[in-house]
Amino acid sequence: QVQFTESGGGWVQVGASLRLSCVPSTSDNFATGWFRQAPGKEREFVAAIRWSGANKYYGNSVRGRFTISKDHAKNTVYLQMNNLKLEDTATYFCAADKSGRGSGPYTDYGQGTQVVVSS
Repeated sequence: QVQFTESGGGWVQVGASLRLSCVPSTSDNFATGWFRQAPGKEREFVAAIRWSGANKYYGNSVRGRFTISKDHAKNTVYLQMNNLKLEDTATYFCAADKSGRGSGPYTDYGQGTQVVVSS
């Protein structure tokens, strides 16, 4: 089982930027995904990156504003979030796609980091 530690969340205003970090307990070959869940809503796919970092995928609601990246030396996956909107308010989680494809299924969700965007 992979354990993830997410960090970087916080309170920001509309239009601001945040960078989230996700550190897995292993450096095994799996794709890493970011998901989010707002209160009363279903979990939503945000972005994913294959182990190599060469392939990246984004959800429609964040494409063009969020960027996923990976630092192999630090074994860390980042989610750069720009031009944040009120609807980006949620808890953001990392998870592993052990098939490596990035399309799922995802397991081993982390505890998450909270992002609150205010006007």
